[in-house]
Amino acid sequence: MHMKVSAEQFVVDGEKLAHSPTGATFWLGEKDVALCDAGNPDLASGHDYKIDDLRTARKVGSRTEFTWLGTKTGAACLQRNDPPESLHMAGKDLSDLFLDTLKDIYYAEKQTLKSLPKMAKAATARQLRAAFEKHQDETKDQIERLEKIFELLGQPPRGKKCDAIEGILDEGKEIMEEYEGSPALDAGLLAAAQAVEHYEISRYGTLKSWAGELSMASAVRLLDQTLAEEMKTDNTLSKIAETAVNAKAA
Repeated sequence: MHMKVSAEQFVVDGEKLAHSPTGATFWLGEKDVALCDAGNPDLASGHDYKIDDLRTARKVGSRTEFTWLGTKTGAACLQRNDPPESLHMAGKDLSDLFLDTLKDIYYAEKQTLKSLPKMAKAATARQLRAAFEKHQDETKDQIERLEKIFELLGQPPRGKKCDAIEGILDEGKEIMEEYEGSPALDAGLLAAAQAVEHYEISRYGTLKSWAGELSMASAVRLLDQTLAEEMKTDNTLSKIAETAVNAKAA
């Protein structure tokens, strides 16, 4: 759970700097440097943590974690255990957008995982069926990677309904129903599968870029691995279309 941090939320209390919404306290350093009184190494002396560069705060157990622009996450002790819920909704930034989009693709992957066995069963071309079955296993791994990123964020893995993927998958269902027994069935299934891949490639590319901006190196590596798999699957489907499926549908 994140909240927007602003300089106005901090109050000077003697030699300490207090963050009013959460009760976290810092020792004052030179200029606008704030040092955590818990002695967290991410807030070691010599680093210029200016209050104006603070971006977000979130509650993690008995701590409040703060993120600074262009730095690692710092940590501070909570003096009050339960800050009001409303304080966490003060504003949204790139980290909130990243989490929302992560929930979006998590939902999309879960729905895709449900659809792949049906598409594999409907496919008549051996190569296409094998590609769907292989990607089903890859999708399970991709879901696990997303869950690791949720863990990195200190968030439970939770999907957010994605109307875009719902629409794409509904088109796939219509093709299975309307073209059953038709020589064009496989071509339609393949096209629907590539529509899913293109959506996911777009999402993973965006998330990877944002993770880089947010200095989330571990998330970048996980997202890059999945992005490479999605692009490889898309290329495989294109080759199957050119060598086996499209000619049969004509």
